[in-house]
Amino acid sequence: MATATQATFTALADPHRRDVLALLLERSRPVAELTEALRLSQPGTSKHLRVLREAGLVRVRPDGRQRLYELAPQPMAALDAWLEPYRRLWDARLDALERHLDERREDP
Repeated sequence: MATATQATFTALADPHRRDVLALLLERSRPVAELTEALRLSQPGTSKHLRVLREAGLVRVRPDGRQRLYELAPQPMAALDAWLEPYRRLWDARLDALERHLDERREDP
């Protein structure tokens, strides 16, 4: 596994960090807004943002006196590409399950 992909998986392992990404999917947000939405302390939120930033999943953009955090799509695209062969594997298995269930419904 490539180092960048490994860093992405490590960053995504924590549910709070996944929550941060879900919030940033809607729009860019300052730390204070993320802290409130996550119901974490400011230092705790900053720690999660640092991990996401180091993994390349988020970036910081100055906006006046605030710093806005936003998604960085490139690592997610790389992760999606890495998952593609596995997705095809599961699609084939789910298609086979669907065929099996359809056959059982047709049998009296």
